Amino acid sequence: MEEIINKVANSVLEVFDLEDYYPKGIRTQIDISQWLFEGFLLREKDFRESLKNHDWSQYQNQYVAVFCATDAIVPAWANILVTVYASEFAKKVVNGNLEDLETALYQEILPTLDYSRYENKPVILKGCSKKPVPESAYVVAVQYLRPFAKSIMYGEACSAVPLYKKSKA
Repeated sequence: MEEIINKVANSVLEVFDLEDYYPKGIRTQIDISQWLFEGFLLREKDFRESLKNHDWSQYQNQYVAVFCATDAIVPAWANILVTVYASEFAKKVVNGNLEDLETALYQEILPTLDYSRYENKPVILKGCSKKPVPESAYVVAVQYLRPFAKSIMYGEACSAVPLYKKSKA
């Protein structure tokens, strides 16, 4: 009987897993429609009073996305004012939903990484993740990997989709 050899484990393939860079911490959304009259109309005095009386400490060390769940037309300063209050406690505040928040986090993290370890190596941009890694993070990651990698594939070693191969010029 022949020994089973794990060719993937013995290969020169490097796996770039975005989950490895997923920042730990609680993600929270703040829906500003809760402070709008009937969820749609911003009455400035009431809005400001509601923000002043809100318990902002509940967002301590959290990542926060500020959005409006209704189709209300909200002036730009409203989200900015919510950010002023939330940012006193939160690690980070973004305008948008949780995916926008994840995108912003990866846009901060990915430029700080050292990609030189991938120099002239075949790289698999790991596709399956248990954490909510947004598609936009893969788009950003491949731009940083491309100048270094010999080739880039997406997915898993057993079923990778080729994305890029350095020319032999």
